[in-house]
Amino acid sequence: MRDNFVLRPGYILLILFATTLQLPAQTSRDFDLVITNGHIIDGTGSPWYSGDLGIRDGRVVAIGNLSAAPRKRTIDAAGKVVAPGFIDMLGQSELSILVEPRLPSKIFQGITTEITGEGGSIAPLNDAIIQADRAGYEHYKITPDWRTFRQYFARLEKQGMGINLASYVGATQVRRMVLGDDNKQPTPEQLEQMKALVRDAMKDGTVGVSTALEYAPAPYAKTEELIALAAEGGKFGGLYSTHMRNESDSVLESIDEALRIGREAHVPVEIWHIKVAGKGNW
Repeated sequence: MRDNFVLRPGYILLILFATTLQLPAQTSRDFDLVITNGHIIDGTGSPWYSGDLGIRDGRVVAIGNLSAAPRKRTIDAAGKVVAPGFIDMLGQSELSILVEPRLPSKIFQGITTEITGEGGSIAPLNDAIIQADRAGYEHYKITPDWRTFRQYFARLEKQGMGINLASYVGATQVRRMVLGDDNKQPTPEQLEQMKALVRDAMKDGTVGVSTALEYAPAPYAKTEELIALAAEGGKFGGLYSTHMRNESDSVLESIDEALRIGREAHVPVEIWHIKVAGKGNW
């Protein structure tokens, strides 16, 4: 998937602006930047075409022949491709973005948006989880001073960031908040607490519920628990994304479970890492 516009000189130089498609070239104000003479690939599937991009206030506002348009700055993209940036649908930069907000490892690949939160997620947090995961925070030299997604997103906005970032709320994360890392099933009251955490995360701006069911303590969750959590996310327009329980001998059963969760929770389903491992399963 792609968004935003990327200038590729040999490989990639990024222009981090929101995308519009073909727009009139006429404008009543000066552009902040005009990218000229580029081979434009706009993400619609159409062939490339020559043209200029006019950028104002951080957005592409005009595409066409802007040779006569006044501007503050010009970039000549002759012989280069100007294209929307890539969307990484499963990134894991939620901690590293706190270390290096510009995220050059993403930018240099042309990635301008990342979706993160695979089973575990950056929030919600409590003291027990922080203690259990302390080695990871110490490795990055990060002090986890947030407890909710709202607080985490506020930290990102305050520090600045080089890409767009969205996150799922992890089913593993809310399970750890209520049950810890133990292999046990929630009581009805505990399940309600977990559902409330999902609702809070969705209100804070997450995009759905995720699972990574091959990694403890996630496998301890039964399908019914996951349906209940995914359904809470679905009430806010979220989807269910999953690293399934198995990607080899039981891959078909795992797909069936993912589809059942989507069907009974009334949410769209995305399966990450869809594959079949083991020659006997090919």
